[in-house]
Amino acid sequence: MPRALAGYGIFFRQFIQRYHTTGAVMPSGRPLAAALCRYVGGAPGPQRILEVGPGVGAVTMTLVERMRDDDDLCLVEINEMFVAYLQEAFKERPQLRSKAPRVALVHGRVEDLSREGYDLIISGLPLNNFTAPEVDRILHGFARLLKPGGVLSFFEYIAVRSAKTWVSLPKERERLRAVDAVLRRALDATEFRRDWVWPNVPPAWVHHLRF
Repeated sequence: MPRALAGYGIFFRQFIQRYHTTGAVMPSGRPLAAALCRYVGGAPGPQRILEVGPGVGAVTMTLVERMRDDDDLCLVEINEMFVAYLQEAFKERPQLRSKAPRVALVHGRVEDLSREGYDLIISGLPLNNFTAPEVDRILHGFARLLKPGGVLSFFEYIAVRSAKTWVSLPKERERLRAVDAVLRRALDATEFRRDWVWPNVPPAWVHHLRF
């Protein structure tokens, strides 16, 4: 089986087994990855980049393609199956192997990272699956890890949270509304660009924030 198809299989199994931290039935498509990586390679000097929740590397491939030789990349992934898959991918795929010396792969939570001063953070975390306090802590963690003027890029599926709110039971509806309130506060205060990605399943928008 080609490695890309194997990645889809692993991703789908983890979606079934660990929906809370996976959150999507398939990896991000190329148009979504391109929007998330909009600011990779766009600065005059070297960039320190953090990707949170890379999964099987759908966005990572685009990110690595855009990295320059003096950029550094840190990948943080909580799922050990995805970590193992990425470790092998960086050994076997020529596009990844060439940049491997400048890439660190961390098995853990982004909240536990101590290294700060990133120019860019690209997040694939399924924020709609978390509680409002968890989302708030994650966003504050991103702000701590970014250097002044750094950019956070993350995505969410268009209107999915609103649709779920209407069809959910009261307790879940309350959780989703609380998550929405946290995200709206952050976006109102810090979002400077939003990309609409229609050729994705489902369609998504990418938020770009500067804290």
